[in-house]
Amino acid sequence: MKKKIYRIIGLVLVFVILFFVSLPTLLHKAGLHPQYKDSKVYNFKNKKAVIITTSHNLLNKPGEKEGKLTGVFASELTVPYYEFLDSGVQVDVASVKGGEIPIDPESFFYAVKTIEDKRYLKDKLFQDKVKNSILIDNLKIDDYDFVFISGGWGAAYDLGYSEILGEKISQAYYSEKTIIGAVCHGVLGFIKAKDSLGKLIIKNRRMTGVTNKQIKELGIDFTPQHPEDELIKAGAIFESKTAFRDAFADLTITDDNAKFVTGQNQNAGHETPQKMMDILKRKL
Repeated sequence: MKKKIYRIIGLVLVFVILFFVSLPTLLHKAGLHPQYKDSKVYNFKNKKAVIITTSHNLLNKPGEKEGKLTGVFASELTVPYYEFLDSGVQVDVASVKGGEIPIDPESFFYAVKTIEDKRYLKDKLFQDKVKNSILIDNLKIDDYDFVFISGGWGAAYDLGYSEILGEKISQAYYSEKTIIGAVCHGVLGFIKAKDSLGKLIIKNRRMTGVTNKQIKELGIDFTPQHPEDELIKAGAIFESKTAFRDAFADLTITDDNAKFVTGQNQNAGHETPQKMMDILKRKL
């Protein structure tokens, strides 16, 4: 009898171990962090990009002073960084408040950690850029060929409220060479950008961002701004895809003027910068 019990326990342990070992593969096959099938390596040695992130590090409800640690979702920073870098682009890293960028610790969980996340954890130069990010106020946007805004839960607390970020995106909009992109909550960085007449730049533009459905499914619907709601309020034409869980959905949209490229969530981390670089390549 004891041998039978031990055998059953052993089989259960083997099953549990196999499940946890295979979990990253299972999630990837379900749609998490897909590779972009049309990925290319460009030769942009004289081009520059800046990746802008949140500076907010607490996930809490209005009025609360404590909460879970959060920030930028790791892959929404690391994947575009290496996409640009591997194509010869010089990449700067900036944030709303400058200084050390908070990275959501849960985004380094082994089952969702990307190859780029692992590369970052061994990359002292990149880590130094994250610890000493440029204050967005000090950015000379006209210097950049690519302006990319990362998401993460922290972005719901500061990107959409930053007048300075709105001004920087407006400057990028009027720069002939600059292509603008964002994924997930990063699109909140667009909602205060205005044109020379004081009108919102993203009005009537096709865009995407993390859906209300995904936010609700993850139980984080108490954050102050939701991209789907805010883009619609700003007059953008919001588009999205859905899945059994929207964390596994994937969509990237280039607006009709090829000025903005937006990705629905973390799954667009490869495709969004790739499409930004493709736009530049076709301009040259």
